[in-house]
Amino acid sequence: MLKDLEDLIKTIRDRKNSSPEKSYTNKLLNDKNLSLSKVKEEVTELIEAVEKNTNKIHESADVLYHLLVYFEANNIRIEDIMKELKKRKK
Repeated sequence: MLKDLEDLIKTIRDRKNSSPEKSYTNKLLNDKNLSLSKVKEEVTELIEAVEKNTNKIHESADVLYHLLVYFEANNIRIEDIMKELKKRKK
């Protein structure tokens, strides 16, 4: 399971060098406003799905993907986030 998450992060990082017309991820990485709006949109859709008890997994996956892309677009490394969370562990 965590390998799948690592693979997704690697794919997102690899897309930085791909052609934007061929990669939705690359387009998001190069347009911070688009990336931000997608995070907001997907979080809103997740909240609605939870409230209606429908499509929660689908919407959660969308949020996770778009959040990881947003992190990468803004040079927020998941490794640094994990270090911060580890420091908070009691």
